[in-house]
Amino acid sequence: QVRLLESGGGSVQAGGSLRLSCAAPGLGYATYCGAWFRQVQGDIREGVAGIAGDVRTTYADSVEGRFTISRDNAEGTLYLQMDSLKPEDTGMYYCAAMGYRPCSVSLGQNSYIYWGQGTQVNVSS
Repeated sequence: QVRLLESGGGSVQAGGSLRLSCAAPGLGYATYCGAWFRQVQGDIREGVAGIAGDVRTTYADSVEGRFTISRDNAEGTLYLQMDSLKPEDTGMYYCAAMGYRPCSVSLGQNSYIYWGQGTQVNVSS
């Protein structure tokens, strides 16, 4: 079973930056199409950023221009660089991988088979 391992969450003041990482040890192919989602307690899980390969990306309107998703092709590690953070970015962030090909970039959670445990991001004003 593919296990995705997230890291990099924490607390930061508004305007600051964080970089999240998501590793799939030994199974980097699974993240060829991957994404980051976030969930605030009690709300639905929303797609934040998606990637297919290392070129095709898509972002939620709320993070466009502030967040950057990328993928290390050698290891299959996913990254989410978050800049100009806002208090409304607070939440639990999950990485996800489709694990199959062909695949297309997507922010729909039903497209993703493998999920991490989540890493908490707190942004204070």
